[in-house]
Parts: sequence; C-alpha cells; structure tokens
Amino acid sequence: MRLFSAMAVATALCLATACSREPKDTEPAVPVQIVSVTKANLQQTITSDAVLFPVAQSAIVPKISAPVKKFYVNRGSHVRAGQLLAELENRDLAAAAQENRGAYDQAQATYATATAADIPQELQKAQLDAQAAKQTYDAAQKVYDSRKELFQQGALPRKELDQAGVDLTNARNQFEIAQKHLESLNAVGYQQAQKSAKGQLESAQGKYQGAEAQLSYSDIRSPISGVITDRPLYPGEMAAAGTPLLTVMDISQVVARAHIPQQSAALLKVGDKAEVTVPNIDSAFPGTVSVVSPALDPGSTTVEIWVTLKNAHERMKPGTSVQLSMVAKSVPDALVVPTASLLTAADGTVSVMVAGNDGHAHQTAVKTGIRQGDQVQIVDGLHAGDKVVGTGAYGLPDNSKITTASAQAPAEKE
Repeated sequence: MRLFSAMAVATALCLATACSREPKDTEPAVPVQIVSVTKANLQQTITSDAVLFPVAQSAIVPKISAPVKKFYVNRGSHVRAGQLLAELENRDLAAAAQENRGAYDQAQATYATATAADIPQELQKAQLDAQAAKQTYDAAQKVYDSRKELFQQGALPRKELDQAGVDLTNARNQFEIAQKHLESLNAVGYQQAQKSAKGQLESAQGKYQGAEAQLSYSDIRSPISGVITDRPLYPGEMAAAGTPLLTVMDISQVVARAHIPQQSAALLKVGDKAEVTVPNIDSAFPGTVSVVSPALDPGSTTVEIWVTLKNAHERMKPGTSVQLSMVAKSVPDALVVPTASLLTAADGTVSVMVAGNDGHAHQTAVKTGIRQGDQVQIVDGLHAGDKVVGTGAYGLPDNSKITTASAQAPAEKE
C-alpha cells in the first residue's frame, strides 16, 4: 500500500514537471468587430443652412402720386403678367391728354397745308416772276440793240439810245432779283419752311404722347406672373410715387440661397443635384445648383450658392430657413469601409487594421477618398472582400491577436 502511494506521488511529480516544460500561449485575444471591404455607390455631399427666396419678385411702384380709385386684387391673389391690378384717380390726366390730342391734330393739319399748299404756291409764284423778268429783260435787250444800230446810222438821236440803255439795266436787275429769290426758295427757303412745319408737328406729337404716358401710369399692371404678397393701402388712400403699392412674387419655383466655405464651393458646379429639407415637411425636395458665385462675400469670405427648386402646390414659403444638401461628386462601385475603422496618425497618415487569416490584426496604410455618412471610400491599400477591424481598432498594437466580439462566450454565473 505504501509502495503504491509512493509511485503515485512520483508519477504526479513527473507529470507536473513535464507539463511545466511544454510551451504555453499566454497572449490574450482582443475582442473586435470584423467587417468586410465592400463596394457601394458613394456621393460626396455638402450641407448647409439656407433661406428660400422667390424665383422672381416685383415691388410695383407707381410713377405718379394719386389716390387709389380701385383695387382689383387682394393678398394671395394669383395674377398674370400684364394684368390690371389697381387704378388711380386720373381725371386731370385724361383732360390733359385730350387737350394735347387736339393740339396734335391741329399741328397735323398745319403741316399738311404748309407742305401741300403754301410752300408750293410761293415757289410757283417765284418761278413765274423769274420768267416774266426774263422776258422783260430779253425785250429790253432787243430794243437797245435796235436803237443802237439806228443811232450808228444817224437815224436816231442819242437821247433815245440812252433811255433804252437805262431800261435794259433796270430789266436786267429785276431779272437777277427774281432769279435769286427763286434760287433761295429752292435751296434754303423751301427746306426751312418744311423743317419748321415738321418741327411744330413733332413738338405737338411729343406733348400728346407725354400726356398719354402720364394717363397710362394711373393703370397699375403686373410685370410678372405670380401671387400678390403685399398690398399696404386701401381704396381712397394716397399712393405716393416711389413707394411700393403692391408686391408680386413668382413662387412657382423657389431659390435656396446659402453661403458655404470656399473649399466646399470649389467642388460644386452649375447643374449639380441637390435636395432641400423644409421644417414640418417629411419629404425632401429635389433641386439643381443654378448659381455658384464667382466672388467671395467680403464680410464672411464665403461663396453664395443658389439651388433652384420647383414649388408644386406652393408648399415652400419664401423666407423659410431650410437645410440644403448638394451632391458634389458621385463614385459608382467604390470600395468602402466604416469611418470608425480608420486610424489617423499624428503626421496625418491613415491606416486600418486588417484581420489576417492567422488571427492577428495587421496595420495597413490606406488612401481615402470621399465620405458619405459613416462610410468612406478606400482608393488604395485594400481589395474587395478584405476583412478589417471595424470597431475596437483604436489603441490596438500591430500584429495583435484578435477575436470577433460575437465569439466571446458569456461569463458563467456563480
């Protein structure tokens, strides 16, 4: 019995010694979450707060001061371009237009008479006078020549020859005067007379058109199609020139205006897709980037961006603060990993922990691209299907032994 006990003790000691000589793996496995590198369609979006504005707006200002005779619209009325919205008192303007119309008609008649009767008649008289003077001059010339010949033959006294010479000189002078008068009418007088009559007609026409324009200012018409958003006066109150009488907004479309940093604006271009989220409306509204300001705002050094949206049923109200989301870049079939898997060093380099087949995590440098939500594009360093540590990589040394968090057995209850 003692021999058997001694042998048992020796055997136990031998086993204990042998066991202590075998190598033991004492490195603990760190529980982490493992995810696969997958492919997805990513969009780089730029978000910003924005304010809605109408696509077109007109504050209608009367050009004359007069009491409001009648309004044809109220706030909320839908109007079309050219529609009569209001009428101002215009009896004095109508009378002035009528008076100037009469003066214009009179000037037209005077011009017609001057060009068709007076001026041609005076010109005709000058032509006849010139012809008569020419005939008298020719006759005097013949008489003088005849008497000169008789005088040389001694058949006529000197006195009669001298008288014929005087008559010839007078006839020649009269002819020259009539000829110059005719030439003056042809060269200057006729043209000036026409110009004078035409000037009087144009002056009367201008006054009449001015009076008609003043009268037309009493009719207030809409320059655009839209909705009446402001009408501060009532019929009978005085409308002052230069003060808005009505405001019309075209809200069939709205424009979301935002100011974003210059670096973000550099990624956008006209035509990029966008979405606008409006408070108290569940669905987002699609839109398009319509303006990227070419200059910075001097006060904030930001860039103004406009996004134009259709406003069906006028659900979006100008002046509303909204959330704007613009798509700056789209990448189809991009390699993506969770943002939480990225490790950024002090020098700015980025890496991930790749879960190897040996059960260890290997730190691998990667190059990232665009981000969308909690996903980031991997441009270089990984391949589709690779396994990376999604959660738990922070502070994990390179080549650490890992195990999936789900593989952890729950602790036994005592």
